[in-house]
Amino acid sequence: MSGGGTETPVGCEASPGGGSKKRDSLGTAGSAHLIIKDLGEIHSRLLDHRPVIQGETRYFVKEFEEKRGLREMRVLENLKNMIHETNEHTLPKCRDTMRDNLSQVLQRLQAANDSVCRLQQREQERKKIHSDHLVASEKQHTLQWDDFMKEQPNKRAEVDEEHRKAMGRLKEQYAEMEKDLAKFSTF
Repeated sequence: MSGGGTETPVGCEASPGGGSKKRDSLGTAGSAHLIIKDLGEIHSRLLDHRPVIQGETRYFVKEFEEKRGLREMRVLENLKNMIHETNEHTLPKCRDTMRDNLSQVLQRLQAANDSVCRLQQREQERKKIHSDHLVASEKQHTLQWDDFMKEQPNKRAEVDEEHRKAMGRLKEQYAEMEKDLAKFSTF
């Protein structure tokens, strides 16, 4: 297959007379041309698969694009139907439901807001009363403390006086006890 003139063509056209004509004419230019042509056909059939692969590739691409196009068309059709359904049925239904329930929701929110305001006001009043009570209690404790501190010098004086009297009594008692003891110690 290297192009030498001694090879016989495989699978090429044979003459009806038995093939001796081709063998006789191997040396001529026309027969070399036929051999090269046959070799080219053999080469293209056995080794060159580009036309077959290109045909298969074109077929695959065509099928893929058709199937993809059909699939995309189905998806787009489904989306169109879903959007139409939403626009025609779901949105009006939601709008009506919102209109019906929105006033109730607003009323409930207003009632809840009023309740929270009342609770907050009560809490503020309670805090104010508690702080007023604390201030009054603090003032009362301050007055009591001031009175207590004013009484302390008088009470201290009383306690000191009482202590001095008790000390005087004890001194007298011990003095008497010493006299009594001195009487007994002379015996």
